[in-house]
Amino acid sequence: MRAFKMVVVCLMVVAMLGMATQCYAQDPAKKLGRGLANILTGWVELPKNIYDTSVEDNVLAGITMGLAKGIGMFIVRTGAGVYEVVMFPFPIPEDYQPVLEPEFVFSE
Repeated sequence: MRAFKMVVVCLMVVAMLGMATQCYAQDPAKKLGRGLANILTGWVELPKNIYDTSVEDNVLAGITMGLAKGIGMFIVRTGAGVYEVVMFPFPIPEDYQPVLEPEFVFSE
C-alpha cells in the first residue's frame, strides 16, 4: 500500500510539472507593462549601481565606476522601456520576450 501511494505521488508530481510548461506567458500587455515600468524606474539604476559597486569593491569605486555604470544602465533601461512601449503590439523580439535582461531594475 505504501509503494502504491509513492507511485501515485510521483505520477502527480510528473503530471504537474508536465502541465506547467509555460508558467510566465509573454503577451502584448506584459510587454507594455514592462516597458512602462522600465521608463518609470530607469533612474533607480543610478543609486542601485552606486550601492552595488560600493559593496563589491569600495566606496570610491562606487562613487566613480558605480555612477558611470548607473548612468549607462539608466540610458539603456529607459531606452529599452521606450522601445517596448512603442513596439508592444508587435511580437518583436520573438514571442514578446524582453529586450533587456533582467527585465526589471530589481530582478536578479
